[in-house]
Amino acid sequence: MTPVYFKQRSRRASSAALLLGSIALFSLLLAACSSGGSTTPGNNSASTAITPPANLITSGVLTVGSDTTYPPQEFIDPTTHKAVGFDVDLITEIAKQMGLQVKIVSTPFTTIIDDLAAKHFDVVISAVNIIPDRQEKADFIPYLKAGESLLVQKGNPEHISSTDDLCGLAVGVQQGTVEQGVLQSSSDNCLEQDKSEIKITALEDQTAVIQLLTTNKVVATYQDSPVTDYYVKQNSSQLEAAGSVFGEDTEGIAVRKGDTAMLQAIQTAFQQVKAAGTYHQLIVKWGIANSELALIDRRRNAA
Repeated sequence: MTPVYFKQRSRRASSAALLLGSIALFSLLLAACSSGGSTTPGNNSASTAITPPANLITSGVLTVGSDTTYPPQEFIDPTTHKAVGFDVDLITEIAKQMGLQVKIVSTPFTTIIDDLAAKHFDVVISAVNIIPDRQEKADFIPYLKAGESLLVQKGNPEHISSTDDLCGLAVGVQQGTVEQGVLQSSSDNCLEQDKSEIKITALEDQTAVIQLLTTNKVVATYQDSPVTDYYVKQNSSQLEAAGSVFGEDTEGIAVRKGDTAMLQAIQTAFQQVKAAGTYHQLIVKWGIANSELALIDRRRNAA
């Protein structure tokens, strides 16, 4: 039986026409600012060269597993049909510090950690929350913080402020996520209070979850706060976040358990990307300022 690894994610929208229009707009913007592909040239211009690990799946290439259905962190540009997003940009910059190209391998989130252990790729970057169950199978380099949040139509017609307000309502969520588990627990609480259960629709593709909201098949969706923030920014006249951010956690780049060489190389490269200011620039580019980790920046600014 394939184990399910819970994670947080997000998405938002208002109408089918709005979604299509937004995608068209995103395509134009991404054409101007994306890296332009899932395989990106390496760069040896780092101030301190990092020797790449000797156990790469393909020499000269960092092969990366990612569930590319999750803007703004990782998704497929509808124009180029290549992976883009904050996570894609970040891992590309990390690989450059080692003089490596990047190959993104689109992988369902529910199997992504097991696929890493089976050496289908070198590392994983895919908004993976660092939790004890995952730490038994992989080691992590923290790179982002995120919580859970609800997305609703502008004006919040159902007056939703938390999952406690969802009894009897239709809600969309991505399958196998932390949010799905939270919704199920909230639904059980509804029944204990003699209220109607939450009508949960769980789909594998987060984009399809948002389409449930845009076509009025659900009144809310539940996902990671960076994703909610991204869609609210793109469609502020149509959508809004409902209530506060819940349960903030840290996301990490995953490497195979015990692969010390890879862990140290990725960690050192990430520190260099942060010290150069590139990490912060990517945070600003993708509009996820509330998710930034400070770590090295504080030490650099104090120097």
